[in-house]
Amino acid sequence: MINDDERIALFLDYENLAIGAREGLGVSPFDFGPVADALAERGRVVSRRAYADWSYFDEDRRLLARAQVELIEIPQKVGGSRKNAADIKLAVDAIELAYERGFVTTFAIGTGDSDFTPLVHKLREMDKRVIGIGVQSSTSALLPPACDEFLFYDRLPGVDAHPPARKGRRREPVAATPAPDPVVVMADPGPAAEEPMTAASDGDVGRLVASTLTGLQRHADGPVLASRLKRAILRKDPTFDEGDHGFRGFGELLRHLEGERVVELRQGSAQGDPEVSFPEVGSADGDAFALLVDVVRGLQGPDGVQLSGLKDQMRKRVPDFTEKRYGFNGFLSFAKAARARGLVAMEWDEELADHRVRVR
Repeated sequence: MINDDERIALFLDYENLAIGAREGLGVSPFDFGPVADALAERGRVVSRRAYADWSYFDEDRRLLARAQVELIEIPQKVGGSRKNAADIKLAVDAIELAYERGFVTTFAIGTGDSDFTPLVHKLREMDKRVIGIGVQSSTSALLPPACDEFLFYDRLPGVDAHPPARKGRRREPVAATPAPDPVVVMADPGPAAEEPMTAASDGDVGRLVASTLTGLQRHADGPVLASRLKRAILRKDPTFDEGDHGFRGFGELLRHLEGERVVELRQGSAQGDPEVSFPEVGSADGDAFALLVDVVRGLQGPDGVQLSGLKDQMRKRVPDFTEKRYGFNGFLSFAKAARARGLVAMEWDEELADHRVRVR
């Protein structure tokens, strides 16, 4: 039943996330999509709020408004610090919501700042599940252990990171740069330019199903049923309709994808609601790893091949290649699986701020 879903309230310490993503990952403006998708796999997001001085994030402001995020304005006060006011406002709002909305089961706190650790402890005392979200390089080591689950933004599927090259020894993660004190008002996002809604292409529907199934399998306590899979897909894309792709029902779409070796179906506990999983490791999986090995062997020099760009090289051979077809949430995970199977060697290059891959 749909009431079995987690009901999530999202609170974003936006300056911390945006600055961390820009300085640590080279991502600007901050891409909210991977966060929304990760939470959609975990439950229904019933509230979304982001806190910042939006005069510093004009483009982000428009993107978040389109994503239905409520913007809380924390204007800068000359000669003061707005950081503490933003932190306090977020904490007060979270506790208030916890008391007033008993149906909210989970709080997602987007920040890397250890100042929010007491808030996390208090929410857990109130029997709320807490998911933390932060950029790895700007997340305090104190925060992740306090949460029930912590998502590093860097590792979310869909994050296109281009970290600046670093030299010398790595520093331990620290909290993000403090930000300045405010008067709190609700931001008026202004009229956002409307963009036409377009349905996913037929090639994309398999990727959407596979990527959603991957996320559900990582966090499910049991088998993933078709009904649960469709609810998660609809949370990612409320416009999704299998009829747009030529199928009369979601079950027919799944049977088509089973024929394409994207998913595998088994009889579920209820009639017409099968269990959905990925095919057992077999020839298709082996072909993907063989392709990786062949491409690396053809490109590698004395120092191997840089990981970034390697997927594009594989797609020159097989245009529709995607690691999600085989149950991996990102190309890095796929490469690590090849390393675990002894097919390639992979190591981090500090100068490039990237992995180097070579055939053993």
